Amino acid sequence: MTRVLLIGANGFLGAHVKRALTGAAGTSVVTAGRSASCDFALDLVTGGVAGVLAALEQAEPDVVVNCAGKVAGPPDVLAEGNITGPANLVGALLTRGCATRLVHLGSAGEYGRVEVGTPITERTRPCPVGVYGVTKLAGTAVVSAGRAAGLDAVVLRVFNPFGPGSPVGSLPGRLATQLRQAIAEGTDVHLGALDDVRDFVDARDVAEAVLAVCQASTVDTGVLNVASGRATPVRQLVTTLADIAGFTGVVVEQGVGSARSAEVPWHQADISTIGELLGWKPGRDLTTSLTDLWQATT
Repeated sequence: MTRVLLIGANGFLGAHVKRALTGAAGTSVVTAGRSASCDFALDLVTGGVAGVLAALEQAEPDVVVNCAGKVAGPPDVLAEGNITGPANLVGALLTRGCATRLVHLGSAGEYGRVEVGTPITERTRPCPVGVYGVTKLAGTAVVSAGRAAGLDAVVLRVFNPFGPGSPVGSLPGRLATQLRQAIAEGTDVHLGALDDVRDFVDARDVAEAVLAVCQASTVDTGVLNVASGRATPVRQLVTTLADIAGFTGVVVEQGVGSARSAEVPWHQADISTIGELLGWKPGRDLTTSLTDLWQATT
C-alpha cells in the first residue's frame, strides 16, 4: 500500500487529485494544509522546514503530492506560495532523509513565450513573461535542486487545466458562470480578447497523471509536461461552451486577456515523454470536458 500525503487538496486540481488517488487500488491518502478538514495541520510558508518536517513525521508518507501554490496576487504572495513553500518542503524531505517521492505541480507559465507552431518539450528553454511564471519556474528550480541532492522528485508542468469545478478565476470557469447569468437575464457575455491559442487539459486527466507518477517504481526524469497535446484557439473553447449551454446571445470581446497570459500568443505541449515513461495520455476531448464543466456549474 502506497501512502500519499496530499498538500492542497481543497484547491481545484487538488480536489481532482484526491478523488483519483482515493479511488486507486493500493493507494491510501491523507491530507495536509491550513483547513480544519485536513488530516494534518500544515502551512508550507509559515511553518518553515521544522513545521513541514513535523507534519511529515506524523504522516509517514511514501509519496508527497504538492498541489499548493498561488496563481494570483502581488509579487510577495506569489513568491511565498510558489517558491518559499516548495523550498521548505524540499528542505524537510531532504532533512528527513528517507526515500519519500515528491510530486510537485508546476505550470506551463514557466515556458512563457515560445516559437509559434513548435510544440513545447521539456527541453524547451523556459522564458516566463510574468511574475506568476517566474515564481513557478523558481519553484521548479528548487525541486530540481532537491533532486540533484538525492531527492526522488518530479515536477509535472501542467498546461491549462479545466473541467468540472473550474474556478471563476480561469476563463472556462468565468465563462460558464457568465453564460448561466446571461441566459437567465437575456444579456450578452463580455470577455477579453480571444485571439490566443492554448493547450487545455482536463483536470481529471491531470489527476490521473499524478496517480501514474505516484504508482511508478521509478521516474527517470525531473520534469514532465502534462497537457492535451493539442493547440486549441481560445475562441473555439468559448464558442463550443456557448453552444453546449444553448446560448444564443452575443459574446463581446473587449480589451485584453488575462495579465498572466500577456505576451504569450500560442502554447501546445509535446507529451510524448510522459507517454513513453509512464504510459499516460489524456482521455477526454474538449467537448466532453466542457460538457461536464457546464453540467457542474450552478
